[in-house]
Amino acid sequence: MVVDLPEWTALAPALFVGIFALILFALDSIRREPVSHRLLAGTAAFGSLLAFLSAVWYLVVGVGDPGERGVMHLFQDTLVVDQMGLFFAAVITAVTTMVIIASYDYLGEHAHRGEFYSLVLLASTGMVMMAFANSLVTIFVALELASLPSYALVAFLKTNRGSVEGGLKYFLIGALSSAILIYGISLIYGVTGSLQLEAVAAGLTGEHTSLLALGVLMLIGGIAFKTASVPFHFWAPDAYVGAPAPVAAFLSSASKAAGFVIAFRIFIEAFPLETMLAMGIDWVLVFQVLAVVTMTLGNVAAATQSEVKRMLAYSSIGHAGYALIALAALTNAGPYNELVLGAGMMHLLVYGFMNTGAFLFIAMVEYWDIGRCFDDLNGLAKQAPIASIAMTILLFNLAGLPIGGGFLTKYFLFAGAVSAGFWWLAAIGALNSALSLYYYSRVVKAMWIEEPTESTQIESYPLGLYAMLILAAVVTVVALPAFGPIAETAMSAAEILLG
Repeated sequence: MVVDLPEWTALAPALFVGIFALILFALDSIRREPVSHRLLAGTAAFGSLLAFLSAVWYLVVGVGDPGERGVMHLFQDTLVVDQMGLFFAAVITAVTTMVIIASYDYLGEHAHRGEFYSLVLLASTGMVMMAFANSLVTIFVALELASLPSYALVAFLKTNRGSVEGGLKYFLIGALSSAILIYGISLIYGVTGSLQLEAVAAGLTGEHTSLLALGVLMLIGGIAFKTASVPFHFWAPDAYVGAPAPVAAFLSSASKAAGFVIAFRIFIEAFPLETMLAMGIDWVLVFQVLAVVTMTLGNVAAATQSEVKRMLAYSSIGHAGYALIALAALTNAGPYNELVLGAGMMHLLVYGFMNTGAFLFIAMVEYWDIGRCFDDLNGLAKQAPIASIAMTILLFNLAGLPIGGGFLTKYFLFAGAVSAGFWWLAAIGALNSALSLYYYSRVVKAMWIEEPTESTQIESYPLGLYAMLILAAVVTVVALPAFGPIAETAMSAAEILLG
């Protein structure tokens, strides 16, 4: 039996992470004596887990599906709870839960643990609200709510020069991109007279097309920052390398998913391709250029790195290029738009686990104080075989080998591009995937084949980090035989969004 609840409760994924962030602030500020680390981490993990379970439960019972419980339009349609929003809310909160549990061991005796967990939950709140936002202003406010805590999280290691430098670069480029985004929003409002996405689409009259084109281009710039796409990617390598590894996992996975969900919603709902092409504005062409440049630059730069963490940072830029195919391969009333957009959603879900797990492996290496370079991992499989197996699975899935869900998501992305007539886009993606196999294999070779340059003794295994690393690898592998429900949900969400 399905219980009838007020419509506003459909925002439960965002409400849970937001409320528990405030609870953590209260716990950490009201009590005079230091709060137990276990209590802080447990409270944060419980809140994010509740958010994840609520998103999954709403998907299961049909919230957001017009054929079942319907799409929820809230606060004068500035927020909308549909299948796509819930799909990405589940991805974001799953990554948040994994990062919080993994951070328990990583933080150790750090003096500001309460602030750390609060900032993670606040950033997650903004990201989930981005998934539900249906107005340009709501999108901007949610994006800022996600970004401001993220700046602090990157610079969390205040005595570490790399962390502070990464946080400063992230903040400066973020401030620039926010200015570009809000200026683009003002231009869109000036042309259409509205900020709500469907109303923006209705206000496209064919007048002031140059201002409209400039506004759309600025919106793309703001989104490119959030997804670490070229040319707004410069912050990502230094931010990911300087940040605590669990924070790098969080930003490169959850934040990227949040950036893409607003891109999907804005350009599908506010700027219908048929209308924009009639006005001489082809935003698909812009995304095609972005996809090619982003995936190529990210993979080429990753192949030249000597540090594993920086390699993963550039790799995440390359994966943003793959996900951009979901917008770059759309066509005017094309029969394959649902496949292309759904494939992008599938990729971002599986990528969330693959990439989070890879960065958590780096967190474990940092916990062991082994080193950051490829050579520092030589022979690690002899000391930590299970962790090395998990990392190998994750890296080969990131490369797209057929051992997990990473293979199927790339297959659907490239197949959708070919079906839509953009075979060259799929070909460039396949070439970049082949290049990525080279630098991912360098890590595997170091762990399993190379002899260690010096003796490494691993005395303890951090339980939280270890468990989340293995979970990420298991989910990635299990996603291959159990891909049906993932694909069905993503395709249904894409169909509803495309109308």
